[in-house]
Amino acid sequence: MPNKFIMKNKKVIVVEDNKDISDLVKLHLSDIGIEVDVFYDGVKGWNTINQSLYDLIILDIMLPGMDGLEICKKIRNTSKIYTPILMLTSRSSEIDRVLGLESGADDYLTKPFSLMEMVARVKALIRRHDAMLSKPVNTENLKFTNLCINTQTREVIKEQQQLVLTAKEFDLLLYFARHPGQVFDRMQLLDKVWGYGHEGYEHTVNSHINRLRGKLETDPRTPKFIKTVWGVGYQFIASAA
Repeated sequence: MPNKFIMKNKKVIVVEDNKDISDLVKLHLSDIGIEVDVFYDGVKGWNTINQSLYDLIILDIMLPGMDGLEICKKIRNTSKIYTPILMLTSRSSEIDRVLGLESGADDYLTKPFSLMEMVARVKALIRRHDAMLSKPVNTENLKFTNLCINTQTREVIKEQQQLVLTAKEFDLLLYFARHPGQVFDRMQLLDKVWGYGHEGYEHTVNSHINRLRGKLETDPRTPKFIKTVWGVGYQFIASAA
């Protein structure tokens, strides 16, 4: 019987200067059928990413030659093809995670991390990307009072001004906008937007919502679009245009 966890015809690049970590990541991803390229230097990693197509990019933040944040920014600024990015960091401070996500990463893992969790994150990111690519090309415009979301161009316009959102901030806003008035708890959002629902990672939702409010709301302290329902979760409030 075929292994339902095998991911055929998928290719991942890992740019990580710690050989023990990169070897373990390659081993575990190879076990589920993924082809893995490994680079220990940021410049060599960027040159390869710039010339090749991958289903997922895994970047360490601290790298010789060119750090992971710079590589991430270059990918998002130069590539017309959207490839999910998973950032690795040896630091646990919130600022490092924020920097990684603000530079265009889709997700992050703080070292030391569980290899089983790493594999789960990789599979979730690849499956979400595959699902996005398989959707019809028809443009879906979600229009609300003072807010317009274009799903094809991934543009968000508020009061005639374009908002600059990271990939995950856009996904989070889009999920809310497709379910106006519905209340979601953090675990539901982790499952639906990130593709996994591990307890203990609710802070991921909190930090993304805080940053999204900072860009979306006129006054983030008194949000009008994304409301907190105390003791339950979050709710998107907007009137259709």
